[in-house]
Amino acid sequence: GLWFLLVYVPTCHWVWGGGFMSQGGVFDYAGGTVVHINAGIAGLVAAIVIGKRVGHGKEAMPPHNMALTLTGAAMLWVGWFGFNAGSAVAANASAGMAMAVTQIAAAVGALTWLACEKVAGHRPSTLGLASGAVAGLVGITPAAGFVDPQGALIIGIVTAIACYIAVAKLKHKFGYDDSLDAFGIHGFGGIVGALLTGVVFNNTVFGGEATIGSQLLIQLKDAAITVVYSGVMSFIILKCVEKLCKGLRVERDEEREGLDIAVHGERVE
Repeated sequence: GLWFLLVYVPTCHWVWGGGFMSQGGVFDYAGGTVVHINAGIAGLVAAIVIGKRVGHGKEAMPPHNMALTLTGAAMLWVGWFGFNAGSAVAANASAGMAMAVTQIAAAVGALTWLACEKVAGHRPSTLGLASGAVAGLVGITPAAGFVDPQGALIIGIVTAIACYIAVAKLKHKFGYDDSLDAFGIHGFGGIVGALLTGVVFNNTVFGGEATIGSQLLIQLKDAAITVVYSGVMSFIILKCVEKLCKGLRVERDEEREGLDIAVHGERVE
């Protein structure tokens, strides 16, 4: 609740409510900055502050249930059409284009992630398919109302490659435990998508007169502001909660047993 009020709501106003980012001309059609950069940076800060899971780096921690993973990814993929196309707030050409480019970016993102796994010497995986699709969806979110299908193709490919590197390389290099890759896909993908929006936008799609150089600077500036603001505020909120609640982690035995059992008394296998 604190994060929602102190981080999400202010950035919504800055981008969509007539705030300084909106007045500065930022392109964020459906929330690449407001939702994904914000949430990804908050997730990274939380992962660092809370610390690694018990056994992290020493024990194998594969996904618990791939059937549920695919089900969730499919629900996200379908729901994202409402998320992006719905931002047009009308059943018009803008909504139709937003839906089309969303599908293109998601599909090519999934295929690109599988290709990255193959190039890296791994077997293409179901988890990679889901991760790549979400990466493409994240990347196209700020651009959905500003790009054509060609731009969506570029965004899907580049964002998936960038997110794959963040998940497969950066996370291990810096040693933080981001169990669901909130930063690797949403934070990093949101930043890449925001910047690419300032490069591959098409003025004929939305009737604008922007130039690549000036728009890229706007996207870079506002993405950087969001990263810093979300990071600092998330850290402060976490530290306040830690003091008030006497810690952020459950007991070691409860963590080992699993929070489904410890908190809810049941587990879905």
